[in-house]
Amino acid sequence: MGRWITVYNHQRPHTAHGGQPPAVVYFNHIETDQQVQAVA
Repeated sequence: MGRWITVYNHQRPHTAHGGQPPAVVYFNHIETDQQVQAVA
């Protein structure tokens, strides 16, 4: 089960995310939020 979750979140492309895995979208969002907070 754990391997499937890892593949699903880190390797499997999702059309809803422009072909990116959910983890990539999530971590890019967090980095963007942190950059915005650092500027403010």
